[in-house]
Amino acid sequence: MPQSLPSAAQPVRKRGLIGWALFDWATQPYYTLVVTFLFAPYFVNGFMDDPAHAQSLWAYATGTAQLAAAVLAPVLGAIADAGLPRKPWIAGFSVMMVAGLCGLWFAVPGATAAVPIVLVSFGLATLGVELATVFNNAMMPGLISERRLGTLSGLAWAVGYAGGLASLALVAGFLVTNPDTGKTLLGLSPAVPLDASTREADRLVGPVSALWYLVFVVPMFLFTPDKSGEVSVASPIRAGLGQLVRSLKDLLRHHRNVALFLLARMLYADGGAAVFAFGGIYAASVFGWGPTELGLFGIILTVGAFFGACIGGMLDDWVGSKSVIIFGHVIFIAGAIGVLSVDADEILFFVPVVPKAPGLGTFASAGEQAMLFFAVLIGLAVGPVQASSRTLLARLCPPDKTTEFFGFFAFSGKITAFAAPLAIGAITALTGSQRLGISVSLVFLVAGLLLLLPVRPSR
Repeated sequence: MPQSLPSAAQPVRKRGLIGWALFDWATQPYYTLVVTFLFAPYFVNGFMDDPAHAQSLWAYATGTAQLAAAVLAPVLGAIADAGLPRKPWIAGFSVMMVAGLCGLWFAVPGATAAVPIVLVSFGLATLGVELATVFNNAMMPGLISERRLGTLSGLAWAVGYAGGLASLALVAGFLVTNPDTGKTLLGLSPAVPLDASTREADRLVGPVSALWYLVFVVPMFLFTPDKSGEVSVASPIRAGLGQLVRSLKDLLRHHRNVALFLLARMLYADGGAAVFAFGGIYAASVFGWGPTELGLFGIILTVGAFFGACIGGMLDDWVGSKSVIIFGHVIFIAGAIGVLSVDADEILFFVPVVPKAPGLGTFASAGEQAMLFFAVLIGLAVGPVQASSRTLLARLCPPDKTTEFFGFFAFSGKITAFAAPLAIGAITALTGSQRLGISVSLVFLVAGLLLLLPVRPSR
């Protein structure tokens, strides 16, 4: 039986808040291990023979799943706000996510017949995690007072970063091995005997992420309160959809400054997510990085993002949210251009460097070191941009519409999340160039930054 919603006389226990925040910890391996640093690069450079074609297929799968999530998320979110309990929906989409992650195991190198199975599995996992997140986010306003929503949201964000770092360190340090040496990032034999010839360690990333989720999502189901009571399905659907339409009209007519910010955020969030999703794939293709290098690369990038978020939080109170976002974007765009400027034998597009020699140590070549430098810039910038975007909205929206506008904030981060991956897939397929394909993300970043400039930062 779900617990009833909190009231002023019945505050949520600390374990309920921790359980809610642990949802981010539970889902983060999907983003860190599967989407960014381990499985996606393996799909492009290990599972399939043609990296450009593989990147195109991966981008199409990502974009299609994100498009489906973008269509369903606001409707389902409005229904959730209208009265239905959230946990049954989270449970249903969790089943979809776990099943999809387990399906990644079938990505045996050279098994072309398994390509549709793997792509459909990834699409199901993506759709499941995105829609489960919608309902988890919808629980937040009922857990804590409005003035402390930012604190709880920030805590969950930090917990998510920590979960990504912990899962990456665990998998790269004790499970996934370098195909050439048979050793993990820590120089150890894998904790579980795995067949290197069929890349079982890389394929196990999906099931491990599913197991991680199943373990750490339990506190949310056990301790975090949810709406309770018998509610007919038809009434919340009608009420939710009606409120969604009314809120959207009110936003466009009377709060155009907020609407402009949400539009800007929609574009730059899409571009930033694409850089993270395909940056590791590009680096692995250029330097032939295996799981060891990618795991270490991910750890370095995640640590940079953590420190960037801490620094950005202090700067936000000093110079203002909008200034932090703009400054962070300039650094992010510079880092993204820098990453794309690196090739096997050149940096900054035309400066020649000695290519990586066989047997050379990890990150020992000039090109790899340049790639790391630009990636750290991206990591340092992404935390402040994400955190200050949320703070700016809190400062822009009227006090009586905070929760409602934060719903649009979540919506703006998803509605065009399919656009950049689909554009990357199309350009990669047309040109046969991974570099040109990923460069499309810069268009979204610059467009979002330009739209942000006229936003007035005060209420």
